[in-house]
Amino acid sequence: MSESTQIRRGTPQFRNTVLALLAAGFSSFAVLYCTQPLLPILARDFGVNASQSSLSLSFATGALAPAMLIAGPLSDAIGRKPMMVAALLAAGLLTILSAVLPGWTTLLVVRALQGVVLSGVTSVTMAYVAEEMHASAIGLAMGLYISGNATGGMSGRLFTGVLADLVSWRFAIGATGVFALVCAGMLWRFLPPSRHFHPRRLSLASLPAGFATALRDPGLPWLFAMAFLLMGGFVAVYNYAPFRLLAPPFSLSQAAVGAIFALYVMGIASSSVAGALSARLGRKSLMLISVVLMAVGVGLTLAANLFVLISGVALMTFGFFAAHSTASAWVGRRAGQSKGAASALYLLFYYTGASLGGWVAGFFWSGLGWGGVVAFDGVLFGLALLIGLRLARLPE
Repeated sequence: MSESTQIRRGTPQFRNTVLALLAAGFSSFAVLYCTQPLLPILARDFGVNASQSSLSLSFATGALAPAMLIAGPLSDAIGRKPMMVAALLAAGLLTILSAVLPGWTTLLVVRALQGVVLSGVTSVTMAYVAEEMHASAIGLAMGLYISGNATGGMSGRLFTGVLADLVSWRFAIGATGVFALVCAGMLWRFLPPSRHFHPRRLSLASLPAGFATALRDPGLPWLFAMAFLLMGGFVAVYNYAPFRLLAPPFSLSQAAVGAIFALYVMGIASSSVAGALSARLGRKSLMLISVVLMAVGVGLTLAANLFVLISGVALMTFGFFAAHSTASAWVGRRAGQSKGAASALYLLFYYTGASLGGWVAGFFWSGLGWGGVVAFDGVLFGLALLIGLRLARLPE
């Protein structure tokens, strides 16, 4: 297909695509992270500790990470849109199921299955955008999609946190599942069919070759490592901040703790403007600035003053989503003909970071308190800064 058939900014197709991708990103992240504000409640109700309760998130993100290695190539065979719609539909049904099944083990199993099916949304979206969008619209489209992710992450956490306080955590999770089903219908209705997609026969034997091509690129592996480090540190803060805020000296209610996820609005803002900022400052400079903002923000959370602590989380959130949006677009531009494999690897590292970072930080919380979580993040962000300096020396 020629450039003339690609989706351009300002067209009805662009608006429909953005609406569909916003719905997909919104609902998939609401499902994926709906248990995060509930970790203290789950720890209490199931008699587990803080690190164990974080497994309700780590099982989902941990299963999501390797599943994306198969989901991307599977979409090469059956199509991007059918894969995304079916995946979001299955995720909604599993979310409803997780709200009614008893027992900690069964909850973790269903959460892992949710991660597997959500790979059909998260791993395919980047490939769809790279194929169907005109080059001039890719940065904006990815920024808006990630804004949808941030909005879903924020709203899903707020929604479940407040509903758990007013009704129950099971009702809150079930309502999240119903919402995902509605968004699956929106995705089916508004996302334009692929015009630049050419189906290929699924061959698992061919997967290593595509991944090897992406890994041979001098810049892509560093971007993958950046995703691992930044997401690990980001999730660590949001996993254990509720435990800190529920305890003295803050002693907030569950609903008030859930409201901290309203800070995701900073992510929505930074994702939306990252495309324009990268054009003005350059991807390399914006990435370094974003990592520094994250490190400074986490440092501020050591304060015993609630306003300073919240400001620190907000600054970290702004920096994270700016970095993620920049890296996502950067991967698509560097990948060439290996966009599917590169997207899958980027997201593999991204969600593996979420799973391991969110779990390992629990041991720092249990042993050293909040200072331990901040120290853990300091190491991750320091390494990310070194990687950013390495990327700055590479040609675009």
